[in-house]
Amino acid sequence: MKHTVALAGNPNTGKSTLFNVLTGMNQHTGNWPGKTVMRAEGSLTTGNHDYHIVDLPGTYSLYSNSEDEEVARDYIIFEKPAITLVVVDATSLERNLNIALQVLEMTSSVIVCVNLIDEARRKGIEIDKNSLSEKLGVPVILMSAREKTGIIQLLKTMDKMIDGKISTSPYQIKYNDELEEKIEALLPKVEELCGDIMPSRWLALRLLDGDTQLIKALKDYMNNTKAPVAVPNKEEGECCHGA
Repeated sequence: MKHTVALAGNPNTGKSTLFNVLTGMNQHTGNWPGKTVMRAEGSLTTGNHDYHIVDLPGTYSLYSNSEDEEVARDYIIFEKPAITLVVVDATSLERNLNIALQVLEMTSSVIVCVNLIDEARRKGIEIDKNSLSEKLGVPVILMSAREKTGIIQLLKTMDKMIDGKISTSPYQIKYNDELEEKIEALLPKVEELCGDIMPSRWLALRLLDGDTQLIKALKDYMNNTKAPVAVPNKEEGECCHGA
């Protein structure tokens, strides 16, 4: 059995370099179905597990602001990869963690790869891996993909996560009181309509955002999977039913 691993992150974080290191010559490229966005995928065997690696488009967020963002978001939320590797730039950690926090709202099976650690150290930047992992609630790997530093630790961590030897407790952003109240009011309806096929809090947030592209993608997903679930369309509770 192959376990799917998705690579997510901002552009220019070395994400594609890590993809190339993990897959070597065992990769191929094409376009995402119905999109002009490049799709790269490959395979990896650790000795313990076989993996299907998917390099998602580099994006600064996972909202519906561009085709790249929609592709990356939809893959994580609908395809449900066994692990999502979020690749961040160690020299610009604060800015890069924005997308990591978004992914943590979508899935708990996350490993944060702090890449370009060699450049960070040359600039006098030190990353407290243990503290960062504790705050984020998921494993953190310090690495330099181009120098192949940290790769063995990453592979071991992936295997442990697949084997159920790592438990995660992803950090969840707490928003202002008004928004939190709206989320709490909407959650029961989301959970009633969508069950456990979607992360309820994340979906409630997107509905409150008025993300019409996500609503369309969600209805398509329901139709394609024949899921007997009604998709909430508005905060007030109006619905648009799947097949």
